[in-house]
Amino acid sequence: MAGRGTRLRPHTLTVPKPLVKVAGKSIVHRLVEDLAAAYGGKIEEIAFIIGDFGPGVEQDLLDLAARLGAKGHVVQQTEKLGTAHAILCAKQCLSGPVIVAFADTLFDSNFELDVEQDGVLWVQKIEDPSAYGVVTLDEAGFVTEFVEKPTNFVSDLAIIGIYYFKDGDFLKQELQYLIDNKIMQKGEYQITNALENMKAKGKKFRTQAIDEWLDCGNKKAVVYANQRVLTIKEDAAKVADSVQTTNSIIIPPCYIADNVVIKNSVIGPHVSIGENSVIENAIISNSLLQHNVTLSNVLLENSMLGSHTTGQGSKSDLSISDYSTFKQ
Repeated sequence: MAGRGTRLRPHTLTVPKPLVKVAGKSIVHRLVEDLAAAYGGKIEEIAFIIGDFGPGVEQDLLDLAARLGAKGHVVQQTEKLGTAHAILCAKQCLSGPVIVAFADTLFDSNFELDVEQDGVLWVQKIEDPSAYGVVTLDEAGFVTEFVEKPTNFVSDLAIIGIYYFKDGDFLKQELQYLIDNKIMQKGEYQITNALENMKAKGKKFRTQAIDEWLDCGNKKAVVYANQRVLTIKEDAAKVADSVQTTNSIIIPPCYIADNVVIKNSVIGPHVSIGENSVIENAIISNSLLQHNVTLSNVLLENSMLGSHTTGQGSKSDLSISDYSTFKQ
């Protein structure tokens, strides 16, 4: 999670993308919970590979690991040298069974991870695989080739950025080999090169298809992810007991956090509102509002508002960051 999140600006100017909240929980929090549930066993350690996000963010991540019963580690990738380099930054945790995940992805799938496989890659069929790493499979379902961002069609099975390795030490060895021998693609060390080397040395990789992939890369995608999480996650759509409503209607599914005040308004469907927000004379649908948002006389849809935002007027497809004001 060391990237700058440029596609999600302006929201990532003040909050690292993996800590942007969707239906009341940060993206990375939801991802780690989903992976822990898929694994089914005890998670001993969680390493967060970040940029220079500051001590407050680092403590939030350590607290997240502790809530999940794991020891947390925070390491920084000081140079943006690709996925293989990023993972190797947490080499002290690459031992035994390991799950690696890029923290801008949410998913929906009902499966149990087969921990006896050498490796498992989560994949999804997509129309345009040119921007992703893809895999080809043999008749038995094992991976035959890893291709990073193919210019010509090779496969429509895109690697979504979640991996399981039975032997973390072997993964670490192959990542280090790339660094030591300066094996790079387009100026970066890629995990797909390490996977190819592992396969050439006899490791077999299976794929695990997911039901739905929510790539939280930009504002439109995050608003859609919020909609889907509210729909498919049983614990997501809830209204806190402390919410105060006056002459208002809440159309589910919605997430409304503690100490929110709603007057003369229609909220929903598919709306998330963070704590300590005040909404008056508003109609809001399919939108994501962070905490301490104050809105009056607003017609809002398909929008994403940062914390401490204030606004008035009719808006759609609005995307504004923390401490902003809009008025019509």
